[in-house]
Amino acid sequence: MTPLDRHASEFRAAARHFVRHVDRRRFLTVTGAAAALAFAAELPGAGAASAAELDAARVTEDPFTLGVASGDPLPGSVLLWTRLAPRPYEPGNGLPRARVQVGWELARDEGFRRIVARGSATAHPEYNHTVHVEAKGLAPDRVHWYRFRVGRWISPAGRTRTAPAPGSRVTELKLAAVSCQAYHDGYFTAYRHLADEDLDAVFHLGDYLYEYAVNSAGGVRKYTDRVLPAHFNRETVTLEDYRLRYALYRTDRDLQAAHAAHPFVVTWDDHETENNYAGGIPENGVPPEEFLLRRAAAYRAYWENQPLRAPQRPDGPDMKLYRRLHFGRLAQFDILDTRQYRSNQAYGDGWQTPGPESQDPARTMTGATQERWLLDGWQRSHARWNVMPQQVTFAQRRNLPTPDFKLSMDAWDGYTASRDRVLAGARAAGVSNLVVLTGDVHVGYAFDLKADFDDPASRTVGTEIVATSIASGKDGTDKPANWDNLTRANPHLKFYNGRRGYVNVTLSQAQAQADFRTVSHVTTPGGTIATAASFVTEADDPGLEPA
Repeated sequence: MTPLDRHASEFRAAARHFVRHVDRRRFLTVTGAAAALAFAAELPGAGAASAAELDAARVTEDPFTLGVASGDPLPGSVLLWTRLAPRPYEPGNGLPRARVQVGWELARDEGFRRIVARGSATAHPEYNHTVHVEAKGLAPDRVHWYRFRVGRWISPAGRTRTAPAPGSRVTELKLAAVSCQAYHDGYFTAYRHLADEDLDAVFHLGDYLYEYAVNSAGGVRKYTDRVLPAHFNRETVTLEDYRLRYALYRTDRDLQAAHAAHPFVVTWDDHETENNYAGGIPENGVPPEEFLLRRAAAYRAYWENQPLRAPQRPDGPDMKLYRRLHFGRLAQFDILDTRQYRSNQAYGDGWQTPGPESQDPARTMTGATQERWLLDGWQRSHARWNVMPQQVTFAQRRNLPTPDFKLSMDAWDGYTASRDRVLAGARAAGVSNLVVLTGDVHVGYAFDLKADFDDPASRTVGTEIVATSIASGKDGTDKPANWDNLTRANPHLKFYNGRRGYVNVTLSQAQAQADFRTVSHVTTPGGTIATAASFVTEADDPGLEPA
């Protein structure tokens, strides 16, 4: 038996063990699944099982090898994150199974002379020595610097900012959208350039990591100065697998630089768990109880390794990731989760001819609860711009300019009734400045959103900006092989580019501008940055035009 076979066999055995001891109907609830996850890791503070405390003076190696991060800015609060990992490529991070006290401080200046908040947090071994600090009582719309301390070790400093006060008249907001960073496909060069941008926040739209194996040379990175451990050269399945994979990704210096420079607002897509899973249905035909164990492990590791607040902490295989942020009266952000609650892909997934199955009104991309939350939020919105960060292509995207076209069943084209309900809800709420931010497809797109995608003359009701990948798909090209077919088949598609990079979006009272930033290459270090194209859409007059 190979190590990979043994690895899979051990996981299946653990799943079967808990299935035998937990009633199946109860297993499929949050409580039952949480019990099933207990074989991998318990929760902190479980009575006699609570871990002892480690004297910070005994930490003799730098524990801040994975950098720092901040996220989900509110007017008076921001979330600060780090993970203690003196040996990040080892299970357990190179620390004993003990609690560690971590000091933190927040300042108004980079030299930390004007401290505005400080405190101590506990890095629990049950949470893989990650730290989530909700720094509160802060002034709105202010830049802050933060850092952590363990014993004699001080972390790199991070820069973050709070959101503007509710109801405030914000004149401008600068954000970036990023997605899809397959470590084995190239360097995260785009993040080095992103760190130098003048931004208020970065929205990560999914595929922060990939579950696929990474060989000893880091895939196309072709390392000659290091050899990655063999446990990276297998697909992630267990909690330990996912934790180690986050450690591998977060050792990337360019990713660390971007996190240290800007607060991130994150949501997942599929690869943080498994390619193209849909709700509780895996890509491959494993038993549902086995997949829920995997999903629980993936969700837990995701929360541990992202700057997310306590309400997002998962319970077994369930995690409420959708949430809402406000930046004064200028922008409302409704961050969606289009993986956890969706119906299974129609017609077996992939690119298929649309029909009754994909057009079934009962199909959902978001689930009924999240859909109602979104539409209710728009009804109450007073923002100039309503921005919907989410994962998969929202606009119709025919693959051919002929009647025998096909559509992607994994995107909103496979859930047309769900898309129709969302657009109808925006219309009913009087949302006149709708911007959808999207990732997933490893290319940059700019779409006009149409009232009727089958009628190019129909009313434009919003804008979709699709961020290309950071590294997934390797170097890419300006005009992918299907460029001619896609641009001819979709007249509402205003821009299409296949290079790696990110997109900057600047919102003002008058307009939204999207700048598509692309890097020359990622399969070797040192790629240069350029603006491939810029578009604007005027407030109250949707429709993209070259800037």
